[in-house]
Amino acid sequence: MGYGSYSHEAHRALTEARASVPTQGVFAQRECHPLMNPFGIAARESRDSSDHPESLAITFALDVTGSMGEISQALARRELPSFMQLLADFGVLHPQVLFLAVGDAVGDRAPLQVGQFESTAELMDQWLTWSWLEGGGGAGEFESYELALYFSAQHIEMDCYRKRERRGYLFLTGDEKPYPRLSRHTVKEVLGDDLDLDAPTRAVVEEVQRSFEPFFLIPDLERRRGAERVWRDLLGDRVVCLEHPDDACIAAAGLVALNERLLSLDQIAARIAKVDRSRVGRIARALMPFAASIEQDGAPLPDVDESVELPDASGGPSRHRRVSR
Repeated sequence: MGYGSYSHEAHRALTEARASVPTQGVFAQRECHPLMNPFGIAARESRDSSDHPESLAITFALDVTGSMGEISQALARRELPSFMQLLADFGVLHPQVLFLAVGDAVGDRAPLQVGQFESTAELMDQWLTWSWLEGGGGAGEFESYELALYFSAQHIEMDCYRKRERRGYLFLTGDEKPYPRLSRHTVKEVLGDDLDLDAPTRAVVEEVQRSFEPFFLIPDLERRRGAERVWRDLLGDRVVCLEHPDDACIAAAGLVALNERLLSLDQIAARIAKVDRSRVGRIARALMPFAASIEQDGAPLPDVDESVELPDASGGPSRHRRVSR
């Protein structure tokens, strides 16, 4: 999937037309859409084409539990066209976007929903708004993010990685911890896959890092308390604490530009200002820790102990460095 040309004007028109529409009118699903049921899916594909000869796969795994629906709503009403516009401005010319919707396998009817990779405004919007905002979630402090990580590692095929060894991007949004282990029973029930054993979530993260650059976006500073420590243990500086949930898309575009070494943080801030000057400060603050970790913040370099550079799952550098204290 991922064919066709993107029109920012068409995308902006779609979002502006529903600015005052109630949530139930934008996200009309009252159960998992049949085409987003992940059971039995062999793979979702991001492929090169004549329109997109060097595609870059970008996956948003959106927490749609009761406390997290606002990011999906912001994407559908305002933010997704800005994300695409900024990617183009940053030099990412052929993005293909896939939406996953994440819930809780313990109590939700649809703990994982899966769209398709798309390049056109209309189809991106279709899969996003076909997501069921179930609004459930677990009674405890966990959601089934590890299920989205597993699907991304095992059921997504990308030409950017297969042809060019260029990892795709995976942006998870959430405010809870992942379960410590991926349950083989849950995988069988939700996806239909047969696993011999449960898998530690850390091992699933290591596997997804072979083909993806994963990031976890926490929607605001208040909600960082419950989830940040566990996610930092898994992803290091790829945990990004936002100051407002509306900033998720623009922050994600900035993270792509930083990680691809396309622009420095100062340059990104200047270009974000052209889209929305009021948010530049808070987005720059959110991106600064990651930018510093890959030496893209424009600051003088700190002393670094090269001996503790963290490897990624494929044996190469993870681009995370621990600063000597």
